[in-house]
Amino acid sequence: MSSFSFRPQFRLPLSRRNGTLIKVLGITAVSAVGLVMAIQQARADGLPHKDKAFLEHAAEAGNAEVEASKLALEKTANPDVKTFATLMIDEHTTVGDRLKKLAATKNLKVPDRPGVTQRAKIAILGKLDGAAFDEQYVGTIGVSAHKDAVDLFKKGAAEAKDAEVKDFAAKTLPNLEHHLEMANALKAKLDASK
Repeated sequence: MSSFSFRPQFRLPLSRRNGTLIKVLGITAVSAVGLVMAIQQARADGLPHKDKAFLEHAAEAGNAEVEASKLALEKTANPDVKTFATLMIDEHTTVGDRLKKLAATKNLKVPDRPGVTQRAKIAILGKLDGAAFDEQYVGTIGVSAHKDAVDLFKKGAAEAKDAEVKDFAAKTLPNLEHHLEMANALKAKLDASK
């Protein structure tokens, strides 16, 4: 024979049931928010680490170009340096905006200022004036920083796993190579005028 037991149903008073319902709904809402955040994080986590690093370093490099070039506009009297600095501000700001939009689609927030090493170089520039400033700005920000950026974007164009990141690197690279050519020509002109 099977044993059957009867359990009386326990019912909460109406006021306690409403409180319990509110708690359950609150927990459900918090869980839903947590789920949305987890999905967003998973999307960012879905971006390979090297692709994230590329976007972050590219943002820092572009921010350094803009910040140093704004300083150049304040400090230089050389019209060629002013022209170069103005172009760097305009073009690196445009690329930076595209980079931020791309990163946002990947749920990644990129830095909005130069990296630590770049800030140190800009601080050194800030202490210089005249021809010494021009020479340091063009050599450090114009030539050296663009060599680094070209290398970074070549690597991104060749090795990025995410198709959109790879495409961004490949499409930006020719412009950076042109900036490097311009910086080398400007450096040669400054060197010749010594």
